[in-house]
Amino acid sequence: MGTLVGQYAGMKFVWPDMDHTSWLSFGRLRPVHTNTVFWGWASMAMIGLAYFVIARTSNTTIHSYKKAWIAWGLFNLSVLLGNICLMAGINNGGGEYREFIWPVMLLFAAGLLITFRNFYLTVAHRKISEIYISNWFILASLTWTIILVLIAYLPFYQNGLGETIIQGYYMHQGVGMWFMTFSLGLVYYYLPSSLNKPIYSYSLGVLAFWTQMLFYTLIGTHHFVFSPLPWWLQTVAIVFSAGMFIPVVTGTTNFLMTMKGSWNHISKSYVLPFFLVGVIFYFVGSTQGSLQAFRFTNFVWHFTDFNVAHSHMTMYGIITFILWGCIYHILPKLTDREPPQVLVGAHFWMAFIGLFAYMVSLMAGGTLKGLSWIDGHPFIESVILMKPFWLWRAIGGSLMFVSHIIFAFNFYYMVKKKVPVELPVSNHQKKIVA
Repeated sequence: MGTLVGQYAGMKFVWPDMDHTSWLSFGRLRPVHTNTVFWGWASMAMIGLAYFVIARTSNTTIHSYKKAWIAWGLFNLSVLLGNICLMAGINNGGGEYREFIWPVMLLFAAGLLITFRNFYLTVAHRKISEIYISNWFILASLTWTIILVLIAYLPFYQNGLGETIIQGYYMHQGVGMWFMTFSLGLVYYYLPSSLNKPIYSYSLGVLAFWTQMLFYTLIGTHHFVFSPLPWWLQTVAIVFSAGMFIPVVTGTTNFLMTMKGSWNHISKSYVLPFFLVGVIFYFVGSTQGSLQAFRFTNFVWHFTDFNVAHSHMTMYGIITFILWGCIYHILPKLTDREPPQVLVGAHFWMAFIGLFAYMVSLMAGGTLKGLSWIDGHPFIESVILMKPFWLWRAIGGSLMFVSHIIFAFNFYYMVKKKVPVELPVSNHQKKIVA
């Protein structure tokens, strides 16, 4: 659903007169796309996968299945009501990724609180002494996000530039402390599990965890370099963005060294290619994000389509590919149904090639757009020069959308119940039974 809306919004760049209906306008569809894939797809996929990790690594049962279902209902209700409001033009103003009005987001926050309590009590009642590193990341991610939602929606400091600072904090923490931190926790369980070997280094995992907590929490203002915000505040964000090299290099090394010796399984596995792409993009996308924070790169790329490419490299290339790898690993074990290998391959390659076309076109076009602005050319010229790049964006997005339909079929195939086959009984067997 989220991709369908994003696909339609992307096509409007190529055919801006596709429709003239207010609730299908780009300004309304864009937040529907982002909020659906953020809160509807990635968030619930992460939480669902984490329920298995939390119970498995604690060697105990989930604290409350009933509360888990309540949280699931709140999450879905929040996304449904939020999207209806957005398409009707009811929103929270210009706050990117926090367009849902506060009563709607309150439902999501309640689901987060219930989930955190469920996870925390499950880990607290664990049957083993250690708390596995995955649970560090997962519980920390939930803690930060509950705080984040409160800070983002409390009205006391939302006037003028204060709102801008809060927006940068919320926007980047939403990606970094919710999606990235949570997904890394999943990788620390599902990657070693899929390879049937332990994580390469527990110490590297701990180092990555604490440096993630330190550096990621103060980088939001790098979205507002050259803005009227205090220069020192922008500099702090840039310095901490550079500091993100430490957890990124640490985590990437840990994951690649865990894969070492298993490269021959890549061609035979439908799980490892997803993890490999996710880990590589984790390094490339996060490093690129740190480089984009510097003033000389902001000068060219700020406010251009380059940033759209970067956000898809991270939220799609890292988070979504990791989630797919986790799902393809665990679901066949739970349901005893393997997905068709050829369809998993089609899903992987169409998603990967589509993302690549999407990223490269917008990075190239965004760079040319930024240089056009620096040279002082009229704004309309930068719009015209983007036309071929927006076409490739639509082509890449179409491939990604088709890959998601294939994934949906694969998911259905894995979870549908087997029909028991009754073998015909011969007359001879009937006599024996009698």
